[in-house]
Amino acid sequence: MYTPPFVITSDIVNLIAQISALMERYAIRLEQSDGLRLRKANRIRTIHSSLAIEGNQLTEGQVSDIINGKNVVAPIKEIQEVKNAIRTYELFPTLDPFKESDLLRAHAGMMEALADDAGCYRRGGVGVFSETGLVHMAPPACRVPQLMAELFDWLRVSRDHLLLRSCVFHYEFEFIHPFSDGNGRTGRLWQSLLLGRLHPLFHHLPVENIVYGNQQQYYDAIAESTARGESTPFITFMLGEILTTLREHQGEEKPVLQDKLQDKLQDKLPQLPSTAWLILEALMENPALTVAELTRRVDVKDRMVRNHLATLRNLGIIERHGSNKNGRWKILLDGV
Repeated sequence: MYTPPFVITSDIVNLIAQISALMERYAIRLEQSDGLRLRKANRIRTIHSSLAIEGNQLTEGQVSDIINGKNVVAPIKEIQEVKNAIRTYELFPTLDPFKESDLLRAHAGMMEALADDAGCYRRGGVGVFSETGLVHMAPPACRVPQLMAELFDWLRVSRDHLLLRSCVFHYEFEFIHPFSDGNGRTGRLWQSLLLGRLHPLFHHLPVENIVYGNQQQYYDAIAESTARGESTPFITFMLGEILTTLREHQGEEKPVLQDKLQDKLQDKLPQLPSTAWLILEALMENPALTVAELTRRVDVKDRMVRNHLATLRNLGIIERHGSNKNGRWKILLDGV
């Protein structure tokens, strides 16, 4: 049987151990939440993240409007991409990540009306290009069915930890590039689906969101693995990002955190404007929101959102980590 080339390093072993420990720590809490389906807010963020990586320019607010059936003025192709993603993520409970036929079904939904061969493996050559030229030439189309069958065979029978297998599958999938289009969004979805079999936690912290904030490092890890002829660099990168994301989201369930925060703030800051509360709740739901996305979410002018953010920062309630485009907000309980 074909086995994808990779090396299990001490770093990989340590990362899997640390991720597993955090998963166990929050198992009880997550059993109380809707672990089998993506919550609405998270699904919006996931769809926006995965499509934005592929160049879709719609904002998170516009994705939310499409999900809610509202009219959005935007290119037809970008709206179609969102509608397809919505339908595909709704299939999550019915998709078996170990079945090749389900992968084809998911791709058919993801690329409906966007690709003539949606749900079918490509029939021609394909390469991955950057601004500097060709980055990766995928295997010939005639080899794709056999390569994908072998990859799924390995996925099903391998005794490696599912964290490891999910990363290896993701890299090998992108290396094979089995479809004429939609490989990136389908590969990320499939790793999320695999991780969801390991723990429902990963339906709330999917790969799409993890990659969105670290796109260049993601592509660099793929390129390094390709240059080395094995997926160890990509595995190490993805496990590291999963661990970082788990650490950022550790703690109490959001409703509990929100209740505690509101109790403390109401005692000390009863004058906090209602719009500031809406902004704070939105950031607790998605700490990666930009000012533009917050403006749409709370339906006030950009200047007012910035003023409320400044107030929350000056009061020691929130702080910003990273750049304006790819950074995140952190809610601070200690200063309240």
